[in-house]
Amino acid sequence: MRAVVAFGAFWWEFLVGETPELFVGVVVVVGAAAALSVDRGARLVAAVLLPMLVAAVLGVSLARAARQHVRSGRPG
Repeated sequence: MRAVVAFGAFWWEFLVGETPELFVGVVVVVGAAAALSVDRGARLVAAVLLPMLVAAVLGVSLARAARQHVRSGRPG
């Protein structure tokens, strides 16, 4: 049982780690890509929407990192 828990802990740390918003964002973007790829007409929407979703996820992650950096009081 310890091996199963250790295996799960490894994958949690590997996938989620210190940035859970990136993990959730990736799941949302991949889910949106899968949903939009089913219909031929929706593929055009996906070509426009998915890069915007990726940019939004990166923006949220960057804002979170900047807030943590400011709170830590470290220069640079």
